[in-house]
Amino acid sequence: FFFHFIKIMASKQQAAAIDSFVKKTWEASVTPQLEEYIKIPNQSPIFDPEWATNGYQEMVVDLFLNWLKQQPLSNYNAEVVSLPNLTPLIFVEVESSIPGESKEQSMENTVLCYGHFDKQPPLTESWDKNLHPYKPVQKDGKLYGRGGADDGYAFYGAITAIAALQQQNIPHGRCVIIIEGCEESGSVHLPAYIEHLADRIGTPSLIVCLDSGSGNYEQLWLTTSLRGIVVGDLRVDILKEGVHSGKASGVAPSSFRIIRNLLDRIEDSSSGEIKLPELFVDIPERRIEQAQKAAEELGDLITEELPFVDGAHSVDLPNHELILNKTWRPALSTTGVDGIPKPQDAGNVLRSFTALTLSMRVPPTLDAATAGEKMKQVLEKDPPYNAQVDCNIKKSGSGWNSPALEDWLSTAVEDAGQAIFKKPTLYQGEGGSIPFMGMLGKRFPKCQFVITGVLGPNSNAHGPNEFIHLSYSQK
Repeated sequence: FFFHFIKIMASKQQAAAIDSFVKKTWEASVTPQLEEYIKIPNQSPIFDPEWATNGYQEMVVDLFLNWLKQQPLSNYNAEVVSLPNLTPLIFVEVESSIPGESKEQSMENTVLCYGHFDKQPPLTESWDKNLHPYKPVQKDGKLYGRGGADDGYAFYGAITAIAALQQQNIPHGRCVIIIEGCEESGSVHLPAYIEHLADRIGTPSLIVCLDSGSGNYEQLWLTTSLRGIVVGDLRVDILKEGVHSGKASGVAPSSFRIIRNLLDRIEDSSSGEIKLPELFVDIPERRIEQAQKAAEELGDLITEELPFVDGAHSVDLPNHELILNKTWRPALSTTGVDGIPKPQDAGNVLRSFTALTLSMRVPPTLDAATAGEKMKQVLEKDPPYNAQVDCNIKKSGSGWNSPALEDWLSTAVEDAGQAIFKKPTLYQGEGGSIPFMGMLGKRFPKCQFVITGVLGPNSNAHGPNEFIHLSYSQK
């Protein structure tokens, strides 16, 4: 996608040559590389306690950099930066080719491209019969496997875009590419690297993040906002050990009933609406207008892309309100459970405890740490039956709201969308999180942002049957 914004400055002949170069590179080189990347089970540190010793992160880094050495890219330096006890980071610096631009000027006019190479857990048992998270499969123009779309392609896409410009002798500004290994864990290792590399990064005038979504596969989409996230473990203990249900039920309260009661404090179970007013913000009018335009273009695809079981349906709201629900309003998901045996192992026992992992998505402009503190306070206060209740907030990451696009960038993305897809560029928020964006927004408040990606309908990042749409990604 980065290549869109430079392509409009090229002649039609150069543009055709760039198209050809990118397509050939993807078909002959990038796609096979993504297949190799998918095979590596490099889960993010929060999911893999052995990440520092099993060598998977290093395997990905070697895969990426060995490929880079074979590309027709010039005037660059690439290295692996490793700080103690942190995941490695790939740092690539490509010199400016703008005639007459000094080193100082190029440092103040840097394009920073971002991606990550760590992955979510595989969820192997939930994938379709002929698919597997670590066994790449091409089918109907899609490459299935964990991490291809989130976010293995970013490194290859950024490098290929810059190499395509160099092949046509089109001047480009200084580019810095940062690929981290801790994004799916909240990018907790990244601030140390940004501080460590501050003098080498320079002052970006444009940040291009290739780790987001698209409303469809038919036009260019820019992400205008990202929700924050709070993840915590809620545990309720009522007995020291499990007891025969015939003896204890009706006398000792169920830990499951208690935890249901606690969840009712923060969520309306009939509507899903969050009850804590502190977790809401005023939605900017511009974002409401963009949601309405996106809804007009997408129609029922907003709900149809989700794999509902037969007869089930979405929350009963207009489409633009559903977009706002998943991009600007808080929402709770229960993503893990402990203390409950599988049905085949369940005896007639009143269990001693129930534990849940809670994932609360919070609005882009809300401070996630404050939201986490409020959740903990409400859930732990005055526990029913004086049970032992503990809410351990494991991570919190604030969201991000894009600054208004300057005229030059607004024109560029619109022209690029029309040139490549013959359709207008559209804007919408994303319900997920990219912690790096909020971090950079604070560090470089005058910088412009282009947040985009290939996570379109049914691509299912983090879930089973994840895929990358190959022709869309090439564009």
